[in-house]
Amino acid sequence: MPWLQVRLAISPEQAETYEDAFLEVGAVSVTFMDAEDQPIFEPELNTTPLWSHTHLLALFEGGTEAASVLAHLELLTGSPLPEHHSEVIEDQDWERSWMDNFQPMRFGQRLWIVPSWHAAPEPGAVNLLLDPGLAFGTGTHPTTALCLEWLDGQDLKDCNVLDFGCGSGILAIAALLLGAREAVGTDIDVQALEASRDNAGRNNIDPALFPLYLPQDLPPVPADVLVANILAGPLVSLAPQLSSLVKPGGRLALSGILAEQGEEVAAAYAADFDLDPIANRDGWVRITGRRR
Repeated sequence: MPWLQVRLAISPEQAETYEDAFLEVGAVSVTFMDAEDQPIFEPELNTTPLWSHTHLLALFEGGTEAASVLAHLELLTGSPLPEHHSEVIEDQDWERSWMDNFQPMRFGQRLWIVPSWHAAPEPGAVNLLLDPGLAFGTGTHPTTALCLEWLDGQDLKDCNVLDFGCGSGILAIAALLLGAREAVGTDIDVQALEASRDNAGRNNIDPALFPLYLPQDLPPVPADVLVANILAGPLVSLAPQLSSLVKPGGRLALSGILAEQGEEVAAAYAADFDLDPIANRDGWVRITGRRR
């Protein structure tokens, strides 16, 4: 079945009005998209910011007349429509189309991230089974890739690893598959902890080797290796706590940091760690070092 898609160029102030109007005239979905390259990296708590130039996309069932939809929108809002465009989109196997976008990815020399519907390209390699999910980390973002490549290059035998802000569990699970003795995960989001637990099970990880905690329940036990792929602000404010969670001689890897934030984050850890040169990829950085 084909679909009618209507696209409006709106400002953030118009978003609620036109979202309500589209739903009123029968849209089956309404989506907001960035009309320019204006990423929002650290929104304020309890806010849902939009871009200064936003596209609203509304989807209608096939057979819906675009002219009728647009006329009703003008009546409901009482004003001429912003710049707009409508088109008919042919139906397709959306799930298959989405799956085809994700292929196995290699990180470093040994580690592969493999979606569940693909065979492992190198069966004898370290293969982590992980399907793309929402916001939790799958290896496609530069910060996750930087951390995975760093882990692949470490000797993790007999190490205890702490994944602070574990999300999908991708870093902790990778560490276990790469030889770590134990990995501890913590996250403020209970859904993230569930995702970590599910992904560990998919990779046949013994739950006893991967305990998961909310931050307030995390045992204050220093780790041999700490990885934290979160955001620059929390990394700076949490520096005393994170530093205390690394054993003397232990290793640290931090990411989720924009290139222009790298020096500030590094400065927050410089008193306790001998830091390596900052690694950069696509405008994001990774900071690593060893605890004094």
